[in-house]
Amino acid sequence: MVMSQALTFSASLYSDLPYDTLRDLAPIAYVGATPNALVVTNSLPVTTVQEFLAYARANPGRIAYGSAGIGSAGHLSVELLQSLTGTRLTHVPYKGNAPALTDLISGQIQTMLITMPAVMPHVKSGKVRPIATSGVRRSPALPELPTIAEAGVSGYEYTPWFGMFGPGTLPRELTARLNTAVNKALADAELAEKFAQQGLEVQAMTSEQFAEIVRADVARWGKIIRELGVRAE
Repeated sequence: MVMSQALTFSASLYSDLPYDTLRDLAPIAYVGATPNALVVTNSLPVTTVQEFLAYARANPGRIAYGSAGIGSAGHLSVELLQSLTGTRLTHVPYKGNAPALTDLISGQIQTMLITMPAVMPHVKSGKVRPIATSGVRRSPALPELPTIAEAGVSGYEYTPWFGMFGPGTLPRELTARLNTAVNKALADAELAEKFAQQGLEVQAMTSEQFAEIVRADVARWGKIIRELGVRAE
């Protein structure tokens, strides 16, 4: 199973990819999507997005945000937030989300935009404070939280998805059979509930519908990455 940024970001971040994202990979089945959660360390004196932005504007560069590295979802999603709000945060890239989360909990960094499955255990235990989610609508996993756009950042949206892919040469008949099998599994209520508890909303669709989502995301994030001037190391 592949997460969206592994494909949609890489298509524009790297100039020497050994494959063409849209030509050499065949979307088989969309599994589900989860917004990221904007979380802060408990010592940061903010509880809302507007308080967060006000603090950031009053203390330019003082808020450090962690990510899994340059070009990662946690990096680009915060860069987009900064560009839309005129704020300046300090990026601290890590080798993965786990060490970044450890430093967030201890207060070494102040914020992250991170996937719900990764951060929900720490939210539930009270080790970090969530203030918003990044999708187009509120997350059923944290329904009390507004989206970032709802909280006043017009135009902000980032909803990572998970899906299954095969080689671009995969016969259509086999793609269709695999798509049917995945959608049948997603229809299981117990499995859907387990995903929902982690913030992942499952959704069945055809491989053709999934391919449209992939094409749209490659185009959208390619434009954003070029505008931000971000390149992977």
